[in-house]
Amino acid sequence: MARILVVDDEKVMVKGIRFNLENEGYTVDVGYNGRQAVELAKANEYDLIILDLMMPELDGLQACMEIRAFSTVPIIMLTARSEDTDKLLGFEYGADDYITKPFNILEVKARVKALLRRASTTRRQEDDRQRLSVGGLTLDTAARTTWKGGAKVELTAREFDLLELLMKHPNRVYSREQLLNQVWGYEYTGEYRTVDVHIRRLREKVEQDPANPALLCTKWGVGYYFNGN
Repeated sequence: MARILVVDDEKVMVKGIRFNLENEGYTVDVGYNGRQAVELAKANEYDLIILDLMMPELDGLQACMEIRAFSTVPIIMLTARSEDTDKLLGFEYGADDYITKPFNILEVKARVKALLRRASTTRRQEDDRQRLSVGGLTLDTAARTTWKGGAKVELTAREFDLLELLMKHPNRVYSREQLLNQVWGYEYTGEYRTVDVHIRRLREKVEQDPANPALLCTKWGVGYYFNGN
């Protein structure tokens, strides 16, 4: 379950929020001032933070701003004031949601669930963008790892870069010169065989039948492309 940080200088309120969130199955850490909020956020990985607006040492806005300098964790601000200007300030400092005191604990739990669900969806979408999967071949562009039919494939850094470029633009034909410029990063005139060698090695690693490639295809007289069909 999610790990949540609750920070408010009203200890009775913190106790109540903690009790109710732990009953929902969450792991809950607590703090009682803005400085503690920042230090705890730096020291631990949280799925959500609940911050009071008015706190000693650092107020909620300052703490929110400092946390935003190193984290995108969802933040809910608590405030005894309901002025729109306070809410706008909170959002400008990086808060994701706002709850005005006094509040019903059911509202807090509902907001927490909604924000965690939204954050989870965003993470899944980011993970999807970091993974390219076609024809049983999968590239994780963040971890720079490759799988073929569930088995890990060991690629050199240049092989990975070349395959990533082609997979990100399926069915687009690249000339050898274009591949040299985009993958190797400089003009490599006269050394087009370098591309051919890397393509051959990639085929040996990712194709079912390297002699009759189904993924890394050749457009005769033009160049290479990744078959995305």
